[in-house]
Amino acid sequence: MMQIKQEVEERHVLTVMVDNEAGILAKIAGLFTARGYNIDSLTVADITENHSVSRITIVTHGPPSQIDQIHAQLERLVPVHKVVDLTEAGPHVQRELALIKVAGVGEKRVEALRVADVFRAKAVDTTTSSFVFELTGSPEKIDSFVAIMRELGLVEVGRTGIVAMMRGAEEA
Repeated sequence: MMQIKQEVEERHVLTVMVDNEAGILAKIAGLFTARGYNIDSLTVADITENHSVSRITIVTHGPPSQIDQIHAQLERLVPVHKVVDLTEAGPHVQRELALIKVAGVGEKRVEALRVADVFRAKAVDTTTSSFVFELTGSPEKIDSFVAIMRELGLVEVGRTGIVAMMRGAEEA
């Protein structure tokens, strides 16, 4: 009997420097869609003073061969200047911002405030029956906070997606 070796799926953070022009995000999303790849997180921001270059941060997952294929296909797109797989490149910092709405009164309200303090979440909106907390940190930190808030009256979550860059003085 022949054994089939299956590749293990890995999570990768890619940064893509592109010309800041109409349609580039659609091209990149189309590349993922056409090949059945999933985007777990996507952020885009203009990064130059003259607004000519944007940085796209994409979090995706798949077996190493698929990640290599994504990297190669992104590099072939015309308005792409550079693609860096931060996961492969070495130590990097990842952060995300989330707004988390929690409803509750009495003891649950007190507990939500206590947990928010532990996580260093900031209450950016307060009513007599709810809070909207702002939390920044690693995706795992935000996942943990949201999981606890589910038990305390979670109403809604909005997340920005991950932004990431290499550690150290060099540019990725």
